[in-house]
Amino acid sequence: MSRSPSDSSDAAGVPAGEATSDAPVFLSRREARAAREAAEAKHVVAKAVAAPQQQVAAVVPAAVVAPAVAKSTVTPSAAVAVPEIPIAPAAVLRSDVALAHPIAKAVNVSVAAPRVFAAPKRVRRNPMRAMASMAVIGGLFAVAGLPAYGQSGFLSEEVSAVASTSVADVVPASAQSITVSADLALPEVEREHFEATSPEDLALIRQQTAIASANATYAASGARVLGDDYPWATAGYNLSPLNYYYRQCTDFVAWRLNRDAGSFSAPFRWAWSDLTPNGGNASQWKSAWDAHGWTVSATPVVGSVAWFGWDNHVAYVKAINADGTVLLEEYNYVNRVYSQRVLAATAVEAFLYPPGQ
Repeated sequence: MSRSPSDSSDAAGVPAGEATSDAPVFLSRREARAAREAAEAKHVVAKAVAAPQQQVAAVVPAAVVAPAVAKSTVTPSAAVAVPEIPIAPAAVLRSDVALAHPIAKAVNVSVAAPRVFAAPKRVRRNPMRAMASMAVIGGLFAVAGLPAYGQSGFLSEEVSAVASTSVADVVPASAQSITVSADLALPEVEREHFEATSPEDLALIRQQTAIASANATYAASGARVLGDDYPWATAGYNLSPLNYYYRQCTDFVAWRLNRDAGSFSAPFRWAWSDLTPNGGNASQWKSAWDAHGWTVSATPVVGSVAWFGWDNHVAYVKAINADGTVLLEEYNYVNRVYSQRVLAATAVEAFLYPPGQ
């Protein structure tokens, strides 16, 4: 025989002593997992109990139907053969029913009723509280950003005294008003000591700089040591007071002819208009000497002009050596500078004696 569940539990498997309530109950994760496992166990047990009962139901109806037919008022005739209804052996029934006892014992499991989880209510917050919180946080950041020296506790007594004195001086001054008389004589600003550099001054400065550089170069060349006394050794490209171009061979020789004549400044004794009025090129000097009637010879003398017509060049004869060679001084044989050479007298085309000879 099968035993029914214990009276201490209801049909759902919930203990009778456990009170139920309509209020929502909130479970923790552990309690929810235990309830879920209990529900699954209840389902497995229900299936296990239903299987033997189905087997017993398949056999028992044969035994139950037989008495019903026996109690029937129908009288079978001799011609009708009533089939014999098989009756299940009692041993089978007892054994099948006995199988339900251990399972029924296992069914007596207390399963807690599933709890209903209520959704939490959404609380609407006041927006003014959020704005107040942001204002407080912003104030905290502003206070933290103040420099350390701005706090009165970190200021020295001297700095505090200076600051208070400065404030005391400034506050009364802001309330003062000053009236300036129209008869007040203002001092005149002297501008004599302030001068702007004109373009002409800049040009002069550049010229002086160039002259200084040329003088330094000339001094380093050693021309003065060799005997150069040409007064315009660093001049530019214009005409000299002798009306020949500066630092050309003709201007240097004309200077030497004036020096030998004792003429060292303007008006010079021998200038272009006196020496070569028909032309200023060196190649024209011999024809000018011929026109003046001055001596032209193949024999050199000190102070004469060595003339190179084919090279358009003239030089000054400084000395005659014992071997018959001549020592020449000249300009622009090397580009616009002083130099000396020693040549054989036959290497010179003609010697132009000093003017008047």
